[in-house]
Amino acid sequence: MRNYTGVKDLGNLDEAVKEALEIKKNRFAYKNLGENRTLLMVFFNSSLRTRLSTQKAGMNLGMNTMVLDVNQGAWKLETERGVIMDGDKSEHLLEAIPVMGSYCDIIGVRSFANFESKKFDYEETIINQFIKYSGKSVFSMESATCHPLQAFADLITIEEHKETARPKVVLSWAPHPNALPQAVPNSFADFMNEANIDFVITHPKGYELSEQFVRNARVNFDQMNAFEGADFIYAKNWSAFQDPNYGKILSKDMSWTVSDRQMAITNNAHFMHCLPVRRNMIVTDDVIDGPRSLVIQEAANREIAAQTVIKRILEGLQ
Repeated sequence: MRNYTGVKDLGNLDEAVKEALEIKKNRFAYKNLGENRTLLMVFFNSSLRTRLSTQKAGMNLGMNTMVLDVNQGAWKLETERGVIMDGDKSEHLLEAIPVMGSYCDIIGVRSFANFESKKFDYEETIINQFIKYSGKSVFSMESATCHPLQAFADLITIEEHKETARPKVVLSWAPHPNALPQAVPNSFADFMNEANIDFVITHPKGYELSEQFVRNARVNFDQMNAFEGADFIYAKNWSAFQDPNYGKILSKDMSWTVSDRQMAITNNAHFMHCLPVRRNMIVTDDVIDGPRSLVIQEAANREIAAQTVIKRILEGLQ
């Protein structure tokens, strides 16, 4: 595997999950792969789980790891061509990227949507510049439109905890005070559509996701109806995707907060969320603290997802 930006890069998804579960049994079995190799992790945005889990994954594989926080430890970077750089940005990404590439073997990039231009965001301008100009393998630690490491960890978690061969999995919009990107729900839908599950997306009207990610999922505007018989509930907020409301908050309807009321009509469903979570907006304390909550387990599996991806990239470098 050269680069990792979405589910298609993993090839056979069942085999990828099996490989991840084998890695989880012995995280240091492939330490020789990363010997004398360097992983550079570049963050344009804040991170807790992604930073720690990915750095640990690289270390498990014997790699040297470096972390660059662009907003705190580097020059401010311009990202677009044709700009007269007479403002507060001292360096262009087009020079910075090949310089970064000269110091490492693999680059992980985290850069959120800026909501200033839907075209800029959905063309994945920043991560694609890294792929084009770094000369090194690149993987997404969350981009403007996708978070494939999170979705891979989510699928691993579902595989570990499912109690039926083909569980019903529901992705539910929930309220939030801020406008959030569509990256997590996009990638979750991307993965669930390729997995052997019964997949439903529920959200208020106006929060439709891009068809390239929704694909064969059933979309239900009635949350309570969607939750009936569900085995897994994945709650997540996202802002509007459709024009002319791209990046906007259309509703903060608290009736969509996942509570005991909704969970009572599921099939004793597990609750999932990528974290960080706004308690009593996205989900009530009772649900997230309950015995069917998997938020810690899926966060722990971020290490395993990242290690599987980096391992495959390292194998391609041999």
